[in-house]
Amino acid sequence: MERQMELEKQALAVTKEFQITGSAKSAAGYGSGHINDTFLVKAEKPYILQRMNRSIFIHPEEVMENILGVTSFLKEKIEKAGGDSSRETLNVILSKDGKSFYRDAAGEYWRMYNMVEDAVSFDRVESEQDFYESAVAFGNFQQLLSDYPAETLHETIPGFHDTQARYRTFLKAVEEDTCGRAAKVQEEIAFFKEREEVSQVLGKMLAEGKLPLRVTHNDTKLNNIMMDKRTRKGICVIDLDTVMPGLSVNDFGDSIRFGASTADEDERDLSKVSCDLHLFELYVKGFLKGCGGRLTETEIKMLPMGAKVMTYECGMRFLTDYLQGDVYFKTHREGHNLDRARTQMKLVADMEEKWSRMEQIVAECFK
Repeated sequence: MERQMELEKQALAVTKEFQITGSAKSAAGYGSGHINDTFLVKAEKPYILQRMNRSIFIHPEEVMENILGVTSFLKEKIEKAGGDSSRETLNVILSKDGKSFYRDAAGEYWRMYNMVEDAVSFDRVESEQDFYESAVAFGNFQQLLSDYPAETLHETIPGFHDTQARYRTFLKAVEEDTCGRAAKVQEEIAFFKEREEVSQVLGKMLAEGKLPLRVTHNDTKLNNIMMDKRTRKGICVIDLDTVMPGLSVNDFGDSIRFGASTADEDERDLSKVSCDLHLFELYVKGFLKGCGGRLTETEIKMLPMGAKVMTYECGMRFLTDYLQGDVYFKTHREGHNLDRARTQMKLVADMEEKWSRMEQIVAECFK
Protein backbone atom coordinates (compact mmCIF):
# COMPACT_ATOMS: atom_id res chain seq x y z
CA MET A 1 0.00 0.00 0.00
CA GLU A 2 2.80 2.39 0.94
CA ARG A 3 4.66 1.60 -2.27
CA GLN A 4 1.50 2.23 -4.31
CA MET A 5 0.94 5.59 -2.61
CA GLU A 6 4.52 6.61 -3.32
CA LEU A 7 4.14 5.54 -6.96
CA GLU A 8 0.93 7.54 -7.32
CA LYS A 9 2.68 10.58 -5.85
CA GLN A 10 5.47 10.14 -8.37
CA ALA A 11 2.94 9.73 -11.21
CA LEU A 12 1.20 12.97 -10.23
CA ALA A 13 4.53 14.82 -10.38
CA VAL A 14 5.28 13.35 -13.82
CA THR A 15 2.03 14.76 -15.27
CA LYS A 16 3.68 18.21 -15.23
CA GLU A 17 6.00 16.98 -17.99
CA PHE A 18 3.14 16.45 -20.47
CA GLN A 19 1.08 18.82 -22.58
CA ILE A 20 -2.23 18.33 -20.79
CA THR A 21 -5.10 20.78 -20.45
CA GLY A 22 -4.85 22.46 -17.05
CA SER A 23 -3.05 20.82 -14.14
CA ALA A 24 -3.55 17.36 -12.70
CA LYS A 25 -5.47 17.06 -9.43
CA SER A 26 -4.82 13.35 -8.79
CA ALA A 27 -3.23 10.18 -10.19
CA ALA A 28 -4.60 6.85 -8.97
CA GLY A 29 -3.81 3.25 -9.92
CA TYR A 30 -6.11 2.05 -12.68
CA GLY A 31 -7.06 -1.09 -14.63
CA SER A 32 -6.12 -4.76 -14.42
CA GLY A 33 -2.97 -4.83 -16.57
CA HIS A 34 0.09 -6.72 -15.33
CA ILE A 35 2.82 -5.28 -17.54
CA ASN A 36 2.92 -1.49 -17.13
CA ASP A 37 1.99 0.67 -14.12
CA THR A 38 -1.20 2.48 -15.12
CA PHE A 39 -2.83 5.54 -13.56
CA LEU A 40 -6.01 7.50 -14.10
CA VAL A 41 -5.12 11.18 -14.04
CA LYS A 42 -7.87 13.68 -13.28
CA ALA A 43 -7.38 17.18 -14.64
CA GLU A 44 -9.82 19.34 -16.65
CA LYS A 45 -10.45 16.04 -18.46
CA PRO A 46 -9.25 12.52 -17.65
CA TYR A 47 -6.01 11.01 -18.96
CA ILE A 48 -4.25 7.66 -18.77
CA LEU A 49 -0.62 7.75 -17.61
CA GLN A 50 1.66 4.71 -17.75
CA ARG A 51 5.12 3.85 -16.56
CA MET A 52 6.44 1.42 -19.17
CA ASN A 53 7.92 -1.93 -18.19
CA ARG A 54 11.53 -1.78 -19.32
CA SER A 55 12.25 -5.40 -18.44
CA ILE A 56 9.84 -6.52 -21.18
CA PHE A 57 10.19 -3.60 -23.60
CA ILE A 58 13.92 -2.98 -23.67
CA HIS A 59 13.61 -0.27 -26.33
CA PRO A 60 10.73 1.95 -25.16
CA GLU A 61 11.53 4.58 -27.78
CA GLU A 62 10.84 2.04 -30.53
CA VAL A 63 7.58 0.98 -28.90
CA MET A 64 6.43 4.59 -28.82
CA GLU A 65 7.61 5.25 -32.37
CA ASN A 66 5.38 2.36 -33.49
CA ILE A 67 2.43 3.58 -31.44
CA LEU A 68 2.69 7.20 -32.56
CA GLY A 69 3.00 6.16 -36.21
CA VAL A 70 0.03 3.80 -36.11
CA THR A 71 -2.27 6.05 -34.06
CA SER A 72 -1.51 9.09 -36.26
CA PHE A 73 -2.34 6.99 -39.31
CA LEU A 74 -5.55 5.72 -37.70
CA LYS A 75 -6.59 9.22 -36.69
CA GLU A 76 -6.32 10.46 -40.27
CA LYS A 77 -8.26 7.47 -41.62
CA ILE A 78 -11.02 7.82 -39.01
CA GLU A 79 -11.45 11.54 -39.62
CA LYS A 80 -11.61 11.08 -43.41
CA ALA A 81 -14.41 8.56 -42.85
CA GLY A 82 -16.31 11.03 -40.64
CA GLY A 83 -15.57 9.20 -37.41
CA ASP A 84 -14.60 10.50 -33.98
CA SER A 85 -10.83 10.11 -33.68
CA SER A 86 -10.91 11.21 -30.03
CA ARG A 87 -12.72 7.95 -29.17
CA GLU A 88 -11.93 5.54 -32.01
CA THR A 89 -8.16 5.41 -31.53
CA LEU A 90 -5.69 6.12 -28.78
CA ASN A 91 -4.39 9.70 -28.79
CA VAL A 92 -0.82 10.14 -27.55
CA ILE A 93 -0.21 13.20 -25.37
CA LEU A 94 3.22 14.64 -26.15
CA SER A 95 5.70 15.64 -23.49
CA LYS A 96 6.66 19.27 -22.93
CA ASP A 97 9.67 18.74 -25.23
CA GLY A 98 7.49 17.29 -28.00
CA LYS A 99 8.30 13.60 -27.54
CA SER A 100 5.86 10.69 -27.29
CA PHE A 101 7.30 9.80 -23.87
CA TYR A 102 9.02 11.34 -20.86
CA ARG A 103 12.18 9.83 -19.36
CA ASP A 104 12.65 10.62 -15.69
CA ALA A 105 15.89 10.99 -13.72
CA ALA A 106 15.85 7.28 -12.83
CA GLY A 107 15.67 6.32 -16.49
CA GLU A 108 12.01 5.23 -16.32
CA TYR A 109 9.81 5.87 -19.36
CA TRP A 110 6.34 7.40 -19.00
CA ARG A 111 3.62 7.97 -21.58
CA MET A 112 0.20 9.54 -21.60
CA TYR A 113 -3.05 9.12 -23.56
CA ASN A 114 -6.40 10.82 -23.65
CA MET A 115 -8.93 8.76 -21.69
CA VAL A 116 -11.52 7.12 -23.95
CA GLU A 117 -14.63 8.39 -22.16
CA ASP A 118 -18.02 6.70 -21.76
CA ALA A 119 -16.41 3.38 -22.61
CA VAL A 120 -15.49 0.23 -20.70
CA SER A 121 -13.40 -2.91 -21.23
CA PHE A 122 -14.16 -6.44 -20.01
CA ASP A 123 -11.72 -9.07 -18.75
CA ARG A 124 -14.15 -11.89 -19.56
CA VAL A 125 -16.76 -12.50 -22.24
CA GLU A 126 -20.06 -11.58 -20.62
CA SER A 127 -22.15 -12.24 -23.71
CA GLU A 128 -21.83 -13.64 -27.21
CA GLN A 129 -22.46 -10.15 -28.55
CA ASP A 130 -19.39 -8.85 -26.72
CA PHE A 131 -17.25 -11.52 -28.38
CA TYR A 132 -18.72 -10.66 -31.78
CA GLU A 133 -18.12 -6.94 -31.26
CA SER A 134 -14.51 -7.58 -30.29
CA ALA A 135 -14.09 -9.49 -33.56
CA VAL A 136 -15.53 -6.58 -35.55
CA ALA A 137 -13.20 -4.16 -33.75
CA PHE A 138 -10.05 -6.21 -34.33
CA GLY A 139 -11.11 -6.81 -37.93
CA ASN A 140 -11.64 -3.08 -38.39
CA PHE A 141 -8.16 -2.51 -36.95
CA GLN A 142 -6.84 -4.72 -39.78
CA GLN A 143 -8.96 -2.89 -42.35
CA LEU A 144 -7.83 0.58 -41.31
CA LEU A 145 -4.17 -0.41 -41.28
CA SER A 146 -4.24 -2.60 -44.40
CA ASP A 147 -2.22 -0.04 -46.38
CA TYR A 148 0.17 0.92 -43.57
CA PRO A 149 3.76 -0.12 -44.43
CA ALA A 150 4.11 -2.91 -41.87
CA GLU A 151 7.80 -3.44 -42.67
CA THR A 152 8.58 0.03 -41.23
CA LEU A 153 7.48 -0.98 -37.73
CA HIS A 154 9.97 -2.08 -35.08
CA GLU A 155 9.74 -5.62 -33.76
CA THR A 156 9.20 -4.67 -30.12
CA ILE A 157 9.52 -8.27 -28.90
CA PRO A 158 11.74 -10.07 -31.44
CA GLY A 159 10.37 -13.41 -32.62
CA PHE A 160 7.17 -13.01 -30.61
CA HIS A 161 5.12 -15.21 -32.95
CA ASP A 162 7.98 -16.99 -34.72
CA THR A 163 6.57 -20.44 -34.00
CA GLN A 164 9.54 -22.22 -35.57
CA ALA A 165 11.91 -20.38 -33.22
CA ARG A 166 9.59 -21.18 -30.30
CA TYR A 167 9.82 -24.86 -31.29
CA ARG A 168 13.64 -24.74 -31.28
CA THR A 169 13.58 -23.15 -27.82
CA PHE A 170 11.22 -25.92 -26.68
CA LEU A 171 13.58 -28.64 -27.96
CA LYS A 172 16.49 -26.98 -26.18
CA ALA A 173 14.51 -26.88 -22.92
CA VAL A 174 13.72 -30.59 -23.28
CA GLU A 175 17.36 -31.44 -23.97
CA GLU A 176 18.80 -29.34 -21.13
CA ASP A 177 16.07 -30.34 -18.62
CA THR A 178 17.49 -27.92 -16.07
CA CYS A 179 14.87 -28.75 -13.43
CA GLY A 180 14.69 -32.50 -13.97
CA ARG A 181 11.04 -32.35 -15.01
CA ALA A 182 11.17 -33.83 -18.51
CA ALA A 183 10.81 -37.47 -17.43
CA LYS A 184 7.40 -36.72 -15.90
CA VAL A 185 5.99 -35.04 -19.02
CA GLN A 186 7.05 -37.33 -21.86
CA GLU A 187 3.48 -37.55 -23.18
CA GLU A 188 3.22 -33.77 -23.37
CA ILE A 189 6.64 -33.45 -25.02
CA ALA A 190 5.66 -36.07 -27.60
CA PHE A 191 2.43 -34.17 -28.38
CA PHE A 192 4.32 -31.10 -29.57
CA LYS A 193 7.06 -33.07 -31.34
CA GLU A 194 4.50 -35.09 -33.29
CA ARG A 195 3.03 -31.80 -34.60
CA GLU A 196 6.29 -30.11 -35.56
CA GLU A 197 4.82 -29.21 -38.97
CA VAL A 198 2.30 -26.95 -37.22
CA SER A 199 5.22 -24.75 -36.14
CA GLN A 200 6.37 -24.36 -39.75
CA VAL A 201 3.29 -23.86 -41.89
CA LEU A 202 2.62 -20.12 -41.50
CA GLY A 203 6.29 -19.13 -41.54
CA LYS A 204 6.76 -21.01 -44.81
CA MET A 205 3.74 -19.35 -46.37
CA LEU A 206 5.02 -15.90 -45.38
CA ALA A 207 8.48 -16.67 -46.79
CA GLU A 208 6.93 -17.89 -50.04
CA GLY A 209 4.78 -14.75 -50.34
CA LYS A 210 1.53 -16.67 -49.92
CA LEU A 211 0.58 -14.64 -46.85
CA PRO A 212 1.15 -10.85 -46.70
CA LEU A 213 2.97 -9.06 -43.90
CA ARG A 214 0.44 -7.00 -41.95
CA VAL A 215 0.31 -4.60 -39.04
CA THR A 216 -0.77 -6.90 -36.21
CA HIS A 217 -1.81 -6.26 -32.63
CA ASN A 218 -0.49 -9.52 -31.15
CA ASP A 219 -2.59 -9.41 -27.97
CA THR A 220 -6.15 -9.70 -29.25
CA LYS A 221 -7.94 -10.34 -25.96
CA LEU A 222 -11.38 -8.91 -25.24
CA ASN A 223 -10.02 -6.51 -22.60
CA ASN A 224 -7.99 -4.70 -25.25
CA ILE A 225 -11.19 -3.36 -26.80
CA MET A 226 -12.96 -0.32 -25.37
CA MET A 227 -16.73 -0.80 -25.64
CA ASP A 228 -19.19 2.09 -25.80
CA LYS A 229 -21.17 2.07 -22.53
CA ARG A 230 -24.44 2.89 -24.28
CA THR A 231 -24.31 0.82 -27.50
CA ARG A 232 -21.89 -1.89 -26.28
CA LYS A 233 -20.12 -1.59 -29.66
CA GLY A 234 -16.35 -1.95 -29.84
CA ILE A 235 -14.99 1.52 -30.53
CA CYS A 236 -11.25 1.56 -29.80
CA VAL A 237 -8.39 -0.96 -29.83
CA ILE A 238 -5.98 -0.29 -26.95
CA ASP A 239 -2.72 -1.71 -25.54
CA LEU A 240 -0.62 -1.19 -28.66
CA ASP A 241 2.75 -2.13 -27.13
CA THR A 242 3.00 -5.28 -29.25
CA VAL A 243 1.89 -3.72 -32.54
CA MET A 244 4.42 -5.18 -34.97
CA PRO A 245 4.75 -6.65 -38.44
CA GLY A 246 2.99 -10.03 -38.48
CA LEU A 247 0.19 -12.19 -39.85
CA SER A 248 -3.51 -11.39 -39.69
CA VAL A 249 -4.30 -15.06 -39.08
CA ASN A 250 -2.24 -14.97 -35.87
CA ASP A 251 -4.31 -12.09 -34.48
CA PHE A 252 -7.47 -13.99 -35.39
CA GLY A 253 -6.09 -17.22 -33.97
CA ASP A 254 -5.11 -15.84 -30.59
CA SER A 255 -8.65 -14.50 -30.11
CA ILE A 256 -10.08 -17.95 -30.82
CA ARG A 257 -7.57 -19.68 -28.55
CA PHE A 258 -8.62 -17.53 -25.63
CA GLY A 259 -12.20 -16.49 -26.38
CA ALA A 260 -13.75 -19.58 -27.97
CA SER A 261 -12.47 -21.99 -25.35
CA THR A 262 -15.15 -23.41 -23.06
CA ALA A 263 -12.85 -23.31 -20.01
CA ASP A 264 -10.24 -21.18 -18.28
CA GLU A 265 -6.69 -21.25 -19.56
CA ASP A 266 -5.51 -23.20 -16.51
CA GLU A 267 -8.49 -25.58 -16.08
CA ARG A 268 -7.39 -28.90 -14.58
CA ASP A 269 -10.49 -30.84 -15.62
CA LEU A 270 -9.75 -31.29 -19.31
CA SER A 271 -13.22 -32.68 -19.97
CA LYS A 272 -14.41 -29.08 -19.68
CA VAL A 273 -12.01 -27.85 -22.40
CA SER A 274 -13.11 -27.58 -26.03
CA CYS A 275 -13.33 -25.12 -28.91
CA ASP A 276 -16.90 -23.79 -29.05
CA LEU A 277 -17.80 -23.81 -32.76
CA HIS A 278 -20.70 -21.43 -32.23
CA LEU A 279 -18.33 -18.84 -30.76
CA PHE A 280 -15.82 -19.65 -33.50
CA GLU A 281 -18.46 -18.91 -36.15
CA LEU A 282 -19.51 -15.69 -34.42
CA TYR A 283 -15.93 -14.49 -34.35
CA VAL A 284 -15.31 -15.40 -38.00
CA LYS A 285 -18.38 -13.40 -39.04
CA GLY A 286 -17.41 -10.39 -36.94
CA PHE A 287 -13.75 -10.44 -37.98
CA LEU A 288 -14.55 -10.68 -41.70
CA LYS A 289 -17.13 -7.90 -41.36
CA GLY A 290 -14.58 -5.65 -39.67
CA CYS A 291 -11.88 -6.45 -42.22
CA GLY A 292 -14.16 -5.11 -44.94
CA GLY A 293 -12.81 -7.27 -47.73
CA ARG A 294 -9.15 -6.34 -47.13
CA LEU A 295 -7.93 -9.88 -46.43
CA THR A 296 -6.75 -12.06 -49.28
CA GLU A 297 -8.58 -15.28 -50.10
CA THR A 298 -5.61 -17.27 -48.79
CA GLU A 299 -5.63 -15.37 -45.48
CA ILE A 300 -9.32 -16.17 -45.03
CA LYS A 301 -8.80 -19.82 -45.91
CA MET A 302 -6.00 -20.03 -43.31
CA LEU A 303 -8.03 -18.62 -40.41
CA PRO A 304 -8.56 -22.07 -38.82
CA MET A 305 -4.84 -22.73 -39.13
CA GLY A 306 -4.17 -19.43 -37.35
CA ALA A 307 -6.28 -20.67 -34.44
CA LYS A 308 -4.48 -24.01 -34.34
CA VAL A 309 -0.99 -22.51 -34.63
CA MET A 310 -1.56 -19.92 -31.91
CA THR A 311 -2.98 -22.56 -29.56
CA TYR A 312 -0.10 -24.95 -30.32
CA GLU A 313 2.45 -22.16 -29.85
CA CYS A 314 1.00 -20.99 -26.56
CA GLY A 315 0.81 -24.52 -25.17
CA MET A 316 4.40 -25.14 -26.21
CA ARG A 317 5.49 -21.92 -24.48
CA PHE A 318 3.74 -22.99 -21.27
CA LEU A 319 5.45 -26.40 -21.37
CA THR A 320 8.82 -24.80 -22.17
CA ASP A 321 8.45 -22.50 -19.15
CA TYR A 322 7.51 -25.45 -16.96
CA LEU A 323 10.64 -27.32 -18.07
CA GLN A 324 12.80 -24.24 -17.43
CA GLY A 325 11.47 -23.71 -13.91
CA ASP A 326 8.55 -21.30 -14.40
CA VAL A 327 10.72 -18.27 -15.14
CA TYR A 328 8.48 -16.36 -17.57
CA PHE A 329 4.77 -16.80 -16.84
CA LYS A 330 3.53 -15.98 -13.36
CA THR A 331 2.39 -19.10 -11.51
CA HIS A 332 0.14 -19.45 -8.47
CA ARG A 333 0.42 -23.14 -7.72
CA GLU A 334 2.62 -26.17 -8.28
CA GLY A 335 2.44 -27.31 -11.90
CA HIS A 336 0.48 -24.23 -12.98
CA ASN A 337 2.29 -23.94 -16.32
CA LEU A 338 1.84 -27.65 -16.94
CA ASP A 339 -1.91 -27.29 -16.38
CA ARG A 340 -1.92 -24.41 -18.87
CA ALA A 341 0.01 -26.44 -21.42
CA ARG A 342 -2.47 -29.31 -21.11
CA THR A 343 -5.49 -27.08 -21.74
CA GLN A 344 -3.89 -25.83 -24.96
CA MET A 345 -3.08 -29.39 -25.98
CA LYS A 346 -6.70 -30.37 -25.43
CA LEU A 347 -7.84 -27.40 -27.53
CA VAL A 348 -5.48 -28.34 -30.37
CA ALA A 349 -6.71 -31.93 -30.30
CA ASP A 350 -10.33 -30.74 -30.23
CA MET A 351 -9.71 -28.45 -33.20
CA GLU A 352 -8.21 -31.37 -35.10
CA GLU A 353 -11.38 -33.39 -34.51
CA LYS A 354 -13.53 -30.45 -35.69
CA TRP A 355 -11.21 -29.38 -38.52
CA SER A 356 -13.49 -30.01 -41.47
CA ARG A 357 -16.33 -28.15 -39.75
CA MET A 358 -14.06 -25.18 -38.92
CA GLU A 359 -13.00 -24.94 -42.55
CA GLN A 360 -16.63 -25.25 -43.66
CA ILE A 361 -17.68 -22.42 -41.32
CA VAL A 362 -15.03 -20.10 -42.76
CA ALA A 363 -15.99 -21.00 -46.32
CA GLU A 364 -19.69 -20.34 -45.62
CA CYS A 365 -18.95 -16.99 -43.94
CA PHE A 366 -16.77 -15.95 -46.88
CA LYS A 367 -19.53 -16.47 -49.48
